[in-house]
Amino acid sequence: MAYTIKQVCEKTGLSAHTLRYYEREGLLPEIGRTGGGVRRYTDEDIECIGLICCLKNTGMPLQEIAEFVRLTQEGDHTLKERCRLLEKHRETVLSRMEEMQKHLEKVTCKLNCFSEKLEAYESGRNR
Repeated sequence: MAYTIKQVCEKTGLSAHTLRYYEREGLLPEIGRTGGGVRRYTDEDIECIGLICCLKNTGMPLQEIAEFVRLTQEGDHTLKERCRLLEKHRETVLSRMEEMQKHLEKVTCKLNCFSEKLEAYESGRNR
């Protein structure tokens, strides 16, 4: 099935500007077009957009995503290199998650402390 840019925007939540930008940057290099030049996206394109968003939202720079896409286009002989890229990114994500977990613990601790103080303050005011 083929989708218009408007339909892809609705499906992915991305703007048309972002989709065109991704295409210019080599993240979506093989978007089909009608004879009149109108973009036509496939289910495979939408799946690729999902992966791009996942990688971007987990902190992978667009330059590295473009490298991953380029390697994918080159074929299966690049599988090892693609796996290495994803393994490296996975380690980065895990490290950031550990760091965020520590921050969350600190925020939770402070929230509990202030909640207890607030409860004591409010109960003292209501006497």
